[in-house]
Amino acid sequence: MKQTLKKFFEQLNVAAQCRKYNLPLRQCPQFLFLAMGSINIAAMIAAYAIGIRYGDLEMVSLVALALSAILLIISFVITRSFEQLAEANRLKTEFVNIVSHQIRSPLTNLKWIVEILTSGVLGRPESKQTEYFKILKENLERMQKLVNELLTVSRIESAKIALKKENFSLENVARDLIKEFEPISKSSNVIIETEFSPGTPPVNGDPFQISQALENLIYNAIRYIGFAGEEIARGKNPGRVAVKIYGKGGFVFCEVSDNGIGIPKEDQKYIFQKFFRAGNVRRYQTGGTGLGLYIAKNIIDSSGGKIGFTSRQGQGTTFWFKLPAANNRKNSKLKK
Repeated sequence: MKQTLKKFFEQLNVAAQCRKYNLPLRQCPQFLFLAMGSINIAAMIAAYAIGIRYGDLEMVSLVALALSAILLIISFVITRSFEQLAEANRLKTEFVNIVSHQIRSPLTNLKWIVEILTSGVLGRPESKQTEYFKILKENLERMQKLVNELLTVSRIESAKIALKKENFSLENVARDLIKEFEPISKSSNVIIETEFSPGTPPVNGDPFQISQALENLIYNAIRYIGFAGEEIARGKNPGRVAVKIYGKGGFVFCEVSDNGIGIPKEDQKYIFQKFFRAGNVRRYQTGGTGLGLYIAKNIIDSSGGKIGFTSRQGQGTTFWFKLPAANNRKNSKLKK
């Protein structure tokens, strides 16, 4: 009996229940039930008042009571269903977080072992073995990237993504990333061009998280640009990725443009959704999780910025984002 009462009073604590499911009030099952119950009570009072005014109090009251009871039952069933969905979503997020953490350590160990085997410390591997080790290493890196993305998504959904804001140069972050992408861009026959406006102010945000968002944009541009046509794929005409950074109206803007396959018009409204991949990309059977742009959007939004894109199928895509400049952090309403 004591436990039942305790559970009942816990259910009445709407704020605690909403925090448990990491949901805003407007989506929280307990709050919705409370709101619908309040509407029912208000309807009963209104019906009672009408009955008094027009004389047929008993009949109006009975009808109002019956309708209110039916609405209350329906409300309870609906909100209970929402609560079960919210609980399932919470458990799913926890499961992904736990599994990703458990997989991360073995992957790191496997990568370390492969590096030892290919370094020559234990003897030089044969050419065929080196080829297999290379394939193994590439797949380990892909799995590590997937695990890191799943962990990031888990933190985003549980509102536990840590943002350590500081002033830093977005240009320096972009230069470091472009340098890291040089081997991939050369092997993909892609030229990365830069246009950094002099005097661009530093931005205010988390340099590690912003770097991850920009990395996803550049990676996507390089990865899918080869599908733009046979000339690029055969090396006759290089693909081009342009990274542009400039300051404007209290914000620092970054644009990543490519001359790749573009995004079909019918897919553009879904492009920042979790696990979504455009139809023309899926035709090439390329690997990918559809998490990169979802992560990038959440990082930029959490940093007080905004992200968007323009694209035409077959002609290329430009993704852009803006972040508050360090000297004007209060201005967050500027539209591009």
